[in-house]
Amino acid sequence: MTIVNLSRRDFLKSGAGLTLGVAVPALAQMAGPGQGGRGAAAAGAFEPNAFVRIGPDNIVTVIVKHFEMGQGTFTGLPTLVAEELDADWSQIRAEGAPADPSRYNNLFMGAMQGTGGSTAMANSFEQMRRAGAAARAMLVAAAAERWKVAPDSVTVTRGLLFHLPSNRRATFGSLAAAAAKLPVPQDVKLKDPKEFAYIGKRVPRTDSRAKSNGSAIYTQDMKLPGMLTALVAHPPRFGGKVKSFDAAKAKSVKGVVDVVAIPGGVAVLAGDFWSAKKGRDALAVEWDESEAFKLGSPEIMAEYRRLAATPGLPAKKEGDLAAALAQAAKTFEATYEFPYLAHATMEPMNCVVQLSADACEIWNGEQFQSIDQPAVAAVLGMKPEQVKLNMLYAGGSFGRRANPHADYVVEAVQVAKAIGGRAPVKLVWTREDDMRAGYYRPMYCHALKGGLDAQGNIVAWQHRIVGQSILAGTPFEGMMVKDGIDATSVEGASNLPYAIPNLGVELHSPRMGVPVQWWRSVGSTHTAFSTETFLDELAAASGKDPFQLRRALLAKSPRHKRVLEMAATEADWSTPLVSARVGDRRGRGIAVHESFSTVVAQVAEVTVRRDGSWRVDRVMCAVDCGVAVNPDVIRAQMESGIAYGLTAAMYGAITLKDGVVEQSNFHDYMPLRLTEMPRIGVYIARSDEKPTGVGEPATPVIAPAVANALAAATGKRIRALPIKI
Repeated sequence: MTIVNLSRRDFLKSGAGLTLGVAVPALAQMAGPGQGGRGAAAAGAFEPNAFVRIGPDNIVTVIVKHFEMGQGTFTGLPTLVAEELDADWSQIRAEGAPADPSRYNNLFMGAMQGTGGSTAMANSFEQMRRAGAAARAMLVAAAAERWKVAPDSVTVTRGLLFHLPSNRRATFGSLAAAAAKLPVPQDVKLKDPKEFAYIGKRVPRTDSRAKSNGSAIYTQDMKLPGMLTALVAHPPRFGGKVKSFDAAKAKSVKGVVDVVAIPGGVAVLAGDFWSAKKGRDALAVEWDESEAFKLGSPEIMAEYRRLAATPGLPAKKEGDLAAALAQAAKTFEATYEFPYLAHATMEPMNCVVQLSADACEIWNGEQFQSIDQPAVAAVLGMKPEQVKLNMLYAGGSFGRRANPHADYVVEAVQVAKAIGGRAPVKLVWTREDDMRAGYYRPMYCHALKGGLDAQGNIVAWQHRIVGQSILAGTPFEGMMVKDGIDATSVEGASNLPYAIPNLGVELHSPRMGVPVQWWRSVGSTHTAFSTETFLDELAAASGKDPFQLRRALLAKSPRHKRVLEMAATEADWSTPLVSARVGDRRGRGIAVHESFSTVVAQVAEVTVRRDGSWRVDRVMCAVDCGVAVNPDVIRAQMESGIAYGLTAAMYGAITLKDGVVEQSNFHDYMPLRLTEMPRIGVYIARSDEKPTGVGEPATPVIAPAVANALAAATGKRIRALPIKI
């Protein structure tokens, strides 16, 4: 384990408190200084890379660089600090970090600050523990100096320091000021896992009470003096532009203050949401659609099917695929279709902006500081450090708030700029706005071809993927698109864990005018389905049990094999299912997939009724995510990911007709209902490896597990989502 040395400047005495940070020198020099958050103002100053602040009131504030959208970062990361600090959990508070990649960069993204890719725990595991351990060492040194005893005679338990021989004790708060004056330890020792008091145990979430009693602040809760609410009329087709507009009727609506044109449409501003909504409804806009996208979903898929029948760019090549297919005793082919998907977050996009001549301050569920801050600065002709971002809670994201084009944040700033910054602006996107004018998981078409030898062994696997590149035209293109291959399009297919000797993965990335971005579990949303259902088809063709076939092919992938066996065992895979009613058919399906370095296996059980309707009865889920820092949070994320993935499998589809999105709200873009939620069991593999992601990896596995279960019950293979039987 590498220990990062701490410099004197990483600590700052501020008032009577102690502020502590862990330096990452190589990264700290790659970006300029940022601004402090709410805690910084309270402390009077904020030193680079500060993660821990201890006040005279004995409160330990953990500055969390990954924003909280429901996935548990405001609990998981403070757990790491509390563990090494030996704090009492009741002392712990969480606070969102300000925008400053020199201190709060995502270690997996280089010099960038942002939350995504299920990286929060994985990239912060040692960093946050070191911050806690260093703070503890300084508090111990301060206590030893005060009591004139040896530091190794001082113990720390649940937020209190003790010198047992002299029966003395002290709180963190009473020692914070003295600790801040001491030299910084050049080395810190982290706990042996056998000593863990919090890691691996259940601790209450830091955000539960506030979210339960309504005191948690989301963007929609923000109110500033004189603030105006803005709604934007967007073009009905992507690529459309404003030709002209008549604001007279909109301005006649009581409460409407102004109507202004911005690059993406026309904004109506009012003193409240409803007035702005009625004003926008009354607005007359003529659109220029000369460059608008006008294809429908059937036309797009027809083109994708054509491309899938032709060779694409090579993403993976092993063995001699052409020869293996030619020599196979049997070959099988299948084509899979996947629609566009909306993120459908509980809290639609919103952003509050306060603009002055030389500064811009923003409040929102801030997920991508290193994209949003410079994008806003460019719109305003400011330097990035003149843009202050305040991280609030968010009601979900699923990737949407980490937009690589900073779309809704930039739009809010454009509205504030259009009115000359004379009032703070809260931009609100309605559900319909985000459903019809947002960004989507791309549509895809997959064509697979497999070959079996005379003994039924899989000897050849050809996989062609067709779909828009998420990364094209973004700051990530140079890093993650190599030789024309968008890594997010082929993940889960190009790293297939099964031992197949001859394998090829190819990619077509056609350009379409529909805006796309990552969606919970990104490429695995479609690759897991096609690979895991096609594998079941090959198992049936070879007369092999789907579980046993996978188990054999995973002999050299122990993590996959382990969770596969766990899920099968918990689901009683070898025990036949019994139908409760005459005429009902029951089926069990299995799938295993790795995403974000986490392996998840699921077994789904379904019932198909006599009238053709069906439901998922039970899901047994096994997960290997390294050290389980907060098992309760992990279980919640597995359940959440299953619900989100099952929603897409059963109902999810954004369709276009002549370029216009046909869906608008939850009546025609259905979410899973509570009565449809299956019983779920979550089983976490014991591991001493560093933590890996849990926010996304459960999502891609449920659809193929369910599709395989339905095929087992009905004999009919599912090759398109959402599922129709």
